[in-house]
Amino acid sequence: MKNNELILSILTEFKSELGKDFERYSNHASRVFLLCTLSDAKKENQEKYAIAAAFHDLGIWTNKTFDYLKPSIELSSKYLQSEKRQEWVEEISLMIDMHHKRSKYKGDFQRTVETFRRADWMDVTKGRKSFGLSKAEYRKIVKKHPTLGFHKFLVIQTLKNFFKSPLNPLPMFKK
Repeated sequence: MKNNELILSILTEFKSELGKDFERYSNHASRVFLLCTLSDAKKENQEKYAIAAAFHDLGIWTNKTFDYLKPSIELSSKYLQSEKRQEWVEEISLMIDMHHKRSKYKGDFQRTVETFRRADWMDVTKGRKSFGLSKAEYRKIVKKHPTLGFHKFLVIQTLKNFFKSPLNPLPMFKK
């Protein structure tokens, strides 16, 4: 199974929770995955990036929360165990947990965690934070997997969470 197909296969299991956001989120996950592959073409990391991309924000929908890192990690861990990939749990958990870290990640699995963190930042900032990727390359990925209002969705969720938790409006961010 190709890695984009893997992302869709995983997310199809959560189609009812994702509802009208299914395509919007699956496109975001696909863009993040493709951005990872531009930075790290190592074959042995491709499936890891696809799995992390599928699960990294999923807790927003499954747990109806903007404090979604822990629920997303739990979902990915359960999936990895069911797929007999327990040896990837720690690495993919770190990829998800650190994907909103504002500074460079240094620690275990640095290559994959940092690659994933940068890819998500590239997509969330619509390529403005590029880490050396050309705007043309980012536009090519967006053309293949359109944003469909994903960034507007993030702004709305951020505002909702601000009014709900004004002292901790972005609980997923790390320094």
